[in-house]
Amino acid sequence: MDINLILAISGGIAILLILILYFKIQAFLALLISSLTVGLLAGMSPDLVIKSITSGMGNTLGFVATVVGLGALFGSILEHSGGSEAIARFLLKKFGEKNADWALMSAGFIIAIPVFFDVAFIILAPIIYSLQKTSGKSLLLYALPLLAGLAITHSFIPPTPGPVAVAEIINADLGWVILVGLIVGLPTAFISGPIFSKYIGNKIFVGVPDYIEQSPSVENRPPVAAIMAIIAIPILLILLNTASNSFDGFNIPLIDLIGHPFTALIIANILAWYFLGIKRGFTKEQLLEINSKSLAPAGIIILLTGAGGAFKQVLIDTGSGQMIANVMSNLGIHVILFAFIVAALVRILQGSATVAMITAAGVVSTTLTPEITEFQKALLVIAIASGATILSHVNDSGFWLVNRYLGLTEKQTFKTWTVMETIIAISGLILTSSLWFITTL
Repeated sequence: MDINLILAISGGIAILLILILYFKIQAFLALLISSLTVGLLAGMSPDLVIKSITSGMGNTLGFVATVVGLGALFGSILEHSGGSEAIARFLLKKFGEKNADWALMSAGFIIAIPVFFDVAFIILAPIIYSLQKTSGKSLLLYALPLLAGLAITHSFIPPTPGPVAVAEIINADLGWVILVGLIVGLPTAFISGPIFSKYIGNKIFVGVPDYIEQSPSVENRPPVAAIMAIIAIPILLILLNTASNSFDGFNIPLIDLIGHPFTALIIANILAWYFLGIKRGFTKEQLLEINSKSLAPAGIIILLTGAGGAFKQVLIDTGSGQMIANVMSNLGIHVILFAFIVAALVRILQGSATVAMITAAGVVSTTLTPEITEFQKALLVIAIASGATILSHVNDSGFWLVNRYLGLTEKQTFKTWTVMETIIAISGLILTSSLWFITTL
């Protein structure tokens, strides 16, 4: 075991956390400084460290920037057209008020595919307020299922930025990640959403906060069938392409083209632009403004992912990754558990799930062997996402978003939101570990 590499990795991660936690340095800059630190401490020459960082940034950004950017454009039109609210109200009508928790979980699960977690929650919050006032029951019975659906899709299912970034860093196929995300995500949503909300909702009563000003409902909402079709099209095309490439001799060039994430999301954007935008009365200038604003938050995620790619490349070029793999093997730590633990530690210490996912992906990617299948890589993506979800607390912006919009005390937020996030994490770990075990039988 090379002591210099141990010091390099430890020093790099320590500096990353100190810069983010103490100095409040933006995570993008902190990741780049950490990459430099690891390379120099491991004995790389300065010019090779810079080349390694440049290579890692470039190789990662080519794919992630395009997918995350297209996903942000797509989600912005769905958000402003009233599509998110239309889906939620449609499902509530079909499920009935008695099963509103299941309807809201389903709505969150679908809507968070194209729309960012915090935006989707803010848009749909008036619906849960209305349900609470009508029923007189605890707001938690409606809020937690919605939050569970949103949180799980946001972390588990592309084209949301987190799993896209992790998939690119560990070289996992997006189609497989979508499939595994659905397999693991649905039962996880049942447990952390409706089931947990019934338990905690009967123990803690929460009404609509007095300071909440309800925003008016979007009028003239688009048809639900059109929205669902536009959301489903890119996912189905990506899955079709994955299926096509999984069988020798079955490869079809046209499917390769339309099923590539780039093309699939371009098609979805064009459909959304026309059917949810132009056909619904938006002007081209309005759509341009909506789309342009959506790229601001996407830009931060794209740069973070690029820095994560640089961190990964430095670990590979210094030989740190191989050393980590050897240590794991000697200690008998399974790669799924290792991926989960690394993501969980970074998440708990610095708060951001995205930073935790990208950092863990960079470390884990260097330990992978050629024998790992595409399905197992997808399991690793979800294991990392699960670890990055655990124990949301006061250093996580999501903690305070939920705290304010539900009018909770800090103690209540820990008992509800933090516990729900931890249930998601542990369920994800158990399910991914079980599926990995099945693949080895």
